[in-house]
Amino acid sequence: MDGSGEILSVLRQRCPKRDQAAPQRLLDCVAFDDQTEKLAYGLRIVKTRTKCPRMVTQGRRFPVLIVGSAGAFGSKISMLLAQSDAFDLVLAGRTRKSLEAHAEALARTTGQQARLAVLDADRALAGDLVQLGVRLVINASGPYQNGHYGLARAAIDAACHYIDLADARAFVTDFSALDAAARTAGVLAISGASSVPGLSSAVVAHHRDAFESLEALDIAISPGNSFDPGVATVASVLGGVGQPMRMLLDGGWRTVFGWQGLRRRSFGAVGRRWVGYVDVPDLDLFPAHDARLRTVRFQAGLEVSLFHLGLWASSSLVRSGLVRSLSPLASPLLAVKRSFGRLGSDRGGMVVEMRGTGRDGGPKALQWMLLARSGHGPYVPALTSVALAKRLACGAETRRGALPCYGFSSLPEILAVAEGLDITCTAHEIPSRRETGGDKL
Repeated sequence: MDGSGEILSVLRQRCPKRDQAAPQRLLDCVAFDDQTEKLAYGLRIVKTRTKCPRMVTQGRRFPVLIVGSAGAFGSKISMLLAQSDAFDLVLAGRTRKSLEAHAEALARTTGQQARLAVLDADRALAGDLVQLGVRLVINASGPYQNGHYGLARAAIDAACHYIDLADARAFVTDFSALDAAARTAGVLAISGASSVPGLSSAVVAHHRDAFESLEALDIAISPGNSFDPGVATVASVLGGVGQPMRMLLDGGWRTVFGWQGLRRRSFGAVGRRWVGYVDVPDLDLFPAHDARLRTVRFQAGLEVSLFHLGLWASSSLVRSGLVRSLSPLASPLLAVKRSFGRLGSDRGGMVVEMRGTGRDGGPKALQWMLLARSGHGPYVPALTSVALAKRLACGAETRRGALPCYGFSSLPEILAVAEGLDITCTAHEIPSRRETGGDKL
């Protein structure tokens, strides 16, 4: 395919006369997979009608824009990527002060210097991304419950790959609406590269061959109380308290309510904790991919029983209609949590239980468990996006289109990112009895 001359001609018209070599540098500075992708990138620059960027990528490193890079999970993504010299990092957020503080901390810890970009995820345009010269956008800005695909569309229009950490059910399951645009642009756009559904689906895919048929999935997550979320994250969690959701239980779709379904769940060495229903993409994605599943349950819990039981009690107020939503209480409730920061621990866990029929025709049950200690739990939602970024950077990931992160990265690839962290995983068979407790509260 030839056409680079025409693209360069148009680009030069958009660049200052004193820098007419910039277009060629722009197309040469990034290790594109092939000429077709390079030309598509140039065409996107033409379509955005922006001036040709003066700042191009450094060397042949893979340029990545991390939006929300100073947040709870974006900071962990940037820290993990900065440990490799394969990436040219651009840290983005709404305020320069927080970006500068994070960049300084990153430089002290890893020695890598990152570029900064003051950018609002809700208002970013393709031209903004083109000017930064990035190849991949990682959206860790959240929350996504009331979000839109603006940043994803901007990335696709700029011929950039896109990954987000969304765990909002509708946001992730409807993401394939962007598939045609992503394929036309020759990029990969992935939604849900987080603990769910990215990691949870990788766990199930990794152990699926041990089963002839899979009948039930039971997933639970509980972070340590030392985790300090932002107001937006807390508002997102509170917004689901008492809200109705559809869940596949015992072969039928039932309406359950957020943070009800109260029960105690063991997280191994981390201990037993209360958990309740939470609305996540897994509740749709697993049944859609395996028609023989009869139950797909997801629950989450707070380490401090007082906090968790408080949400459980409040869920009845929302369910009954006495209170519309707990989201407006995000700031004061976060202040309360922080004032009791000494309660609990820095240990969190994730459990995936699989039940069904084994290859020998008999009942089979398997439990996979992740334990995070030393305050490393917030790294877990970052692992899948980093694993995907590494595949894209080295050219191993050649799939294109827009789709949910369902079984997209292998479990070994994801866990390899956790090397050096105080995170351990185990898998073992458990009694094949059928659990029914906790569905009524």
